[in-house]
Amino acid sequence: MNKFWGRAAVAALCVGFAGEAIATEWNVSLWGKRRAFTENVEKLAELVAEKTNGEFTMNISYGGLSKNTENLDGISIGAFEMAQFCAGYHPDKNPSITVLELPFLGVDNLELERDVAMAVYNHPATVKDLARWNARLLMPTPLPQYNLAGVGDAPHSIEDFKGLTVRATGGIGAAMSASGAVPTSMSATEVRQAMDSGVIRAAAFAPHAHMSFGTADIATWWTTNLNPGAVNCPVVVNIDAYEMLTDEEREALDSSVDEALDYYIDYYNEQTMAKWGPLIEEKGIEQVTYSDEDLEAFKEAAAAPAATAWITENTKRGLPAQELYDLVIETVAASK
Repeated sequence: MNKFWGRAAVAALCVGFAGEAIATEWNVSLWGKRRAFTENVEKLAELVAEKTNGEFTMNISYGGLSKNTENLDGISIGAFEMAQFCAGYHPDKNPSITVLELPFLGVDNLELERDVAMAVYNHPATVKDLARWNARLLMPTPLPQYNLAGVGDAPHSIEDFKGLTVRATGGIGAAMSASGAVPTSMSATEVRQAMDSGVIRAAAFAPHAHMSFGTADIATWWTTNLNPGAVNCPVVVNIDAYEMLTDEEREALDSSVDEALDYYIDYYNEQTMAKWGPLIEEKGIEQVTYSDEDLEAFKEAAAAPAATAWITENTKRGLPAQELYDLVIETVAASK
């Protein structure tokens, strides 16, 4: 059985020669580079350091501690104290939160994305699910609806998706498959090379990722309103590390979550989205907008079948799948 002996544990058990407790220092595993997607973590670290007068700090690493697809494994063995990952990277390891990646759930803004995610994160079944990996869900990384950027002939109708090779994970991948496309899962950092080499023709990302990972640099078309869903990418902490915090440190961390998310949402809306429209215009990327009839056809092909399949599969796993799905739908309905 692995034991957690990270810096947080040392800080909790040791005292300095002068009789003062050693400052708590957490390692945080992210990937890529600093971008809108990571501003919730960056802000959280800033707030915690401020509230503890520098006695609780976070060393944020972009790819230096683990691959993004292995961050949950790293948390489970205490290789680092905090990490960000996306549910679709390993759905079998975190089936409870994959309900948030089902297509066409009706989540249409970042505030609602946050509320729906936190409702699922706080459900006892979800807490138990992630605890299997010694992980405590701290906060989501709310993302706008994904859309596709691609090269070659643009898909102007649902029929045009047949045979389209596209990077799409989770429920978005299911939606693409139902529409006749050929979805594939790969790390975000691999997407640009895959498009350059012709392995895929399109990628489903949020706007910040199309900019950060280079797909916007080569895309010839972009779907403005397909909005099939979004991936869910939580920030988690190692349970042992969390429990070793002092009461003051834990309060500093917990009380900073809402502030960090408020900052993140403002940043994404006011800076990232403000850049996306002008960038598309500047690069002359064709903007593909679907009719209401086409959107209904997409939903009919993907939404209900994906939900039914998810509920059936995860009920067999022992999860209260129908209850989790209903929680999402009810939270969305309550916001309307």
